[in-house]
Amino acid sequence: MLRAVSLSLHSPLKIMTNTRLPHPLVAAVPLVTLIALLAVVITLFGSDSLSGGSQLALLLGMAVCVCVSMTVYRVPWRAFESQIRQTLGDVSITLLILLAVGMIAGSWMVSGVVPTIIYYGVQIMSPRFFLVSTCIICALVSLLSGSSWTTIATIGVALIGIGRALGIDEAWTAGAIISGAYFGDKMSPLSDTTILASSATGTDLFTHIRYMMFTTAPTFLVTLIIFFVAGLAGEQAAVVQVSEYTAGLERTFHISLWTLLVPLLTGILIARRVPSLIVLFLSSVLAGITALVLQPHILCAIASDTAPLPGTEATLPLLTRGLAVTWFGSTAVPTGSAALDALVSTRGMAGMLPTVWLIICSMCFGAAMVASRMIESITLVILRVARGVFSLVASTVGSCLFLNVTTGDQFISIVLAADMYKDAYRRKGLESRLLSRTTEDAATVTSVLIPWNTCGMTQSTVLGVATLSYLPYCFFNWLSPVTTLAVAALGWKIKKLQPQSR
Repeated sequence: MLRAVSLSLHSPLKIMTNTRLPHPLVAAVPLVTLIALLAVVITLFGSDSLSGGSQLALLLGMAVCVCVSMTVYRVPWRAFESQIRQTLGDVSITLLILLAVGMIAGSWMVSGVVPTIIYYGVQIMSPRFFLVSTCIICALVSLLSGSSWTTIATIGVALIGIGRALGIDEAWTAGAIISGAYFGDKMSPLSDTTILASSATGTDLFTHIRYMMFTTAPTFLVTLIIFFVAGLAGEQAAVVQVSEYTAGLERTFHISLWTLLVPLLTGILIARRVPSLIVLFLSSVLAGITALVLQPHILCAIASDTAPLPGTEATLPLLTRGLAVTWFGSTAVPTGSAALDALVSTRGMAGMLPTVWLIICSMCFGAAMVASRMIESITLVILRVARGVFSLVASTVGSCLFLNVTTGDQFISIVLAADMYKDAYRRKGLESRLLSRTTEDAATVTSVLIPWNTCGMTQSTVLGVATLSYLPYCFFNWLSPVTTLAVAALGWKIKKLQPQSR
């Protein structure tokens, strides 16, 4: 993941130790209210539900939580204020990264980086093997960078374009991109979530990674097999559309291998472990310089709101205005093909603002549920039913999914789950690596499947594919908790604590 691990490992559940624990049925009221409101919003607004309706639902759910807590359990308002400040502080870097993602999406497109990758990619990649190749490419990039967000915002956007040109359903392509990106993120020692899961449970980082292989490797193998089989029938309808795309790109952009210096330099920055926010910003600047050199006619067209004409006289004011709009605003570059026009249009930083708005509202709802101890009340009910190893792992998986839904953030879910279950695993004589692995299998990879979670909101915005559209095809993400449960049921490689370690 992208943002630095700034979340305190001291659980927010301990903030309200002098507050009475709500009854589980009472604690479920805000959650039920939120689910009902979201159902109404989706019914009324459909695909536009993330443009304000869902944000309103989250704030109303928060209002119900605060009202019940203050009137019934006498929770002071300052407790909610404190938790909201802490939670929003923890996601502040995420919000900056989202704006940087908007910058890089616009500049990589207008500079010709993505068009060049698409131009050559559609001629090289076979539709028959596109999905499985996409999954492997994203897995390798994410493994090296430790960041699924960076992977999806860069190579993922280009692969979406190639998939469209090859006539492949964009939901399938998004599923392959996300599956590969989250595999690499999960298994990379550079990943924030991997580091957080190991440190929050007191597990050595590389012990944690090695232990995840028992569930992650078979899940990823099954995922690759599914994408391989799904791609076998995808070759026939692509020829005409490929020609249309390549002709349109060549007619509009200056297609040049020089543009690939931008992703190459970006990869070098990632390899040198430069922080993700800095990488995204510098990559956007490099792409902006490339646009000035290779695509001045497009910058002038963006500035003057006209069709791009090669040879257009480029003045400094037009170039400056066009580059600024590329970074912060919406761009539409006419190519002569409606399908290609939709692909090369960008939204810049402004396009990320609805996602930022949704994240803020989601974090406020999660903070209210934490400050009121309602999350603690519901998860304790789940914890009480855990008797054996399987039921304990199943309870952890269920809690992680529940926390991803209610708090809207995987980092909070990982920390809360680790804090709640750490003692339970120790009492059962189980090593901490089982908890750390289960937490990653259930919290990290499923966050992108929830529309109002920070990951789900971000990736759907970046790829231009609705969360619920790509969800069925993110095989790695939803198979991971299933594999965890299967391995726990079989009792395979379940490590017990040594007597002196208990």
